[in-house]
This record gives sequence, structure tokens and C-alpha cells, in this order.
Amino acid sequence: MPTTVWLEVQSPSGPTNFLNGLKATDVTSLPKFVHINEEGPREGFQFEKGIIPTARKIELIDALSKTGLRHIQIVSFVNPKLVPGMADAEQVVEGITLQPGVAYAGLWLNDKGFERALATRRLHIRGSISLNASEKFLKLNQNRTPERQLAGQRAIAEMYRQKGIEIERGGIAAAFGCNFEGDVPVQRVLGLVQQLLDIAGEQGASLKRISLADTMAWATPLSIKRLVGAVQDRFAGHHLSLHLHDTRGMGLANAYAGLEMGVSYFDSSVAGLGGCPFAGHTGAAGNVCTEDLVFMCDEMGIETGVDLEALIACARLAEDVVGHPLPGSVMKGGSLRRLREKLAAVA
Repeated sequence: MPTTVWLEVQSPSGPTNFLNGLKATDVTSLPKFVHINEEGPREGFQFEKGIIPTARKIELIDALSKTGLRHIQIVSFVNPKLVPGMADAEQVVEGITLQPGVAYAGLWLNDKGFERALATRRLHIRGSISLNASEKFLKLNQNRTPERQLAGQRAIAEMYRQKGIEIERGGIAAAFGCNFEGDVPVQRVLGLVQQLLDIAGEQGASLKRISLADTMAWATPLSIKRLVGAVQDRFAGHHLSLHLHDTRGMGLANAYAGLEMGVSYFDSSVAGLGGCPFAGHTGAAGNVCTEDLVFMCDEMGIETGVDLEALIACARLAEDVVGHPLPGSVMKGGSLRRLREKLAAVA
């Protein structure tokens, strides 16, 4: 459950619950624990222009598996002609050293990709359905119309039922805006969330989590709060997850806004790896950085279960694997905990 935090300052007449214009009725709801879905290996290696050797992908995944992360998305099962960085998906899954308590996941967009994931027999398979809030991006990314997309997700949901796999998560891509269409209306996203719930309900399932993806980095803290609040009001009782990109430097600020709304599930990428290869960006398009997010949570007293120093080492490894600088900040500046310990030792 979220923790209520009051902002209190001292005035000459006594304590007043306000700060920078906030009144006593303005409450910040912070979760006690944040669940992190690490997507760096999948997001990053599919986005890189050069081919990353399979052994080096495995090296990073195995290192991440020892940081306390409990969910790591490692590959996507997509057309290798369109995403050559994922052509070795099966080899990566076969080569990793499975760690107890770590769920290794893959991404798929259709029944063929799902069958490939299932055939590995090593992945954590949970049903996920998704819809795209941008018709133009849907056409570019998957060559589908909204009608075909909806029919395709119904078919995938039926396939899950036949395989005895529970549908747990529903996602909305481009939920905050699109480089090809512009701003996405809140009401459109609410309608798509209802469609996801309807698809799951047709199979006797109830979604445990709804993911809102800022696929093309249009979100700001205000739009995060606006959309998250609208979804919470309309679909109370469903956990929300945020998938944030840092293209315009808003990733961590948007994550903070989500935390203030009580969101406790976040997708992130070690060192800020990755992006969407079809998003039409001209600059860096990485996800919100995992170690930066963990650092912020640590400093706010929010538990993640992740060893920040081990994660920083993974971020530096990720830079070495891809062979160029990555946008993560904490891997360069280090953690304050380590600095505090150093200063205390010489005091």
C-alpha cells in the first residue's frame, strides 16, 4: 500500500502543512516497494545498430541476474529481417545461467513469436496483450490497422487460454503521444484499456497489471499524473506499470511523478540502453535508466531489493558490451551511500 507523506514547514505561527503552494489536502502517495522489470538486454540489443555477439549478451544477462533484480526481459521473438539484433534470441535463452528467484522473460507480438518463446522451455511465460494508441505508429511498427490489431490480440488471448497460460498484463503503447500523430487523448487510452479488459474477460481472466508506455517520449510529469490519475479513477483496483523513455530528459522526472501517484511497477533499462527502432527519433531514445531509478528510490527510502553497487557494475559492463557511451548518470557519479561510507571512514 502507498505511504502517505506530508510536506511540513515551520512558520512563525506554528507548523503548516504546505510547501511551494501545496496545502494540507495535497498528499503524496509513495509506494513502500518498487518492482522493477529490467528490459535492457531486450530493449538495448534490438536497438543497437551493430550486431552484439551472443556471448556478450549472455554475459550481461548473467551479471544482471545477480543484482537482486527479480524480472529481466532478455529477448524478443520478432522477425530477424526487421530486427536483426534479435536473430539469436533462442541461442541467448539457451546460454544464460538461470538464477533461482529470477524470472526471465521474452517479448512477442504474434502467435509465431509466442510459439518460439514457449519452445525454449526456459522462460517465465505469462500472458500479455497490448494495443497501440497511435494508428500511424501501429501501421509503421506492425503493419496493422486498429481492427486487425484488436482481432490479433483476441487470437493471442485465445491461444493463451488453450495453452493454460494466465493473462496477467495488458499494455498500451504510445499512451502519451506519438511522433507521427501528436498528442494522444486521454479518452482514447481509457477506451483501449477497456478493450484490453474486455479481451481478458472473454477468456475468463482479469488483468493484474496495466502498463502505460511512453514509447516515443512525449510524457511530462503533468501528463503522467493526468493519465495515471484518469486510469486509476476509471479502473480502480488494477495495478499500473510505467514504461518510460528518456529521449527528452524526462524519464526520471516522469518516474518520480508516477511514484507520487502510487505507481509501484516500472520498466527500465540498465545504463539507459535501448529504445524503439521504429519510433522515428533523431537522438538518443533510451529507456529510463535502471540504476538511476534504483538510486532515486534508495534515497527516498523506497525498497527495490536491488544491490545498487552491483547494478552500477552492470551498467559499466553494458557500455563495454555495446562499445560506446550510454546515458546513465549514477554509473558515472557513483552512489551517495558509497560516498557517505568513504567520508565516515576518514572522519
